[in-house]
Amino acid sequence: MTGYIEVGFMVFLADGKDGIGAVREVTPTSIVIYVENAGEFVLPRSAVKDVHSEKVLLKPELLDKRLLKAIGHEHDSEDPNLVG
Repeated sequence: MTGYIEVGFMVFLADGKDGIGAVREVTPTSIVIYVENAGEFVLPRSAVKDVHSEKVLLKPELLDKRLLKAIGHEHDSEDPNLVG
């Protein structure tokens, strides 16, 4: 299911989990998301599982390995001494 998606919506692998990025661009056939410390990724609309409450939920099984690897390292540059 792909609902209305807007630039700025947060992107998640599952509801209730931490966000993995934000939507940077929306086209009729794809979305571009930005993942911290990894850059932009173009995803087909078929990789979107659901959209609600300004959240885009993805289908992890349809994501490429490069994106999945990036998601695992998105917070690497954060200072562990800062609590926020």
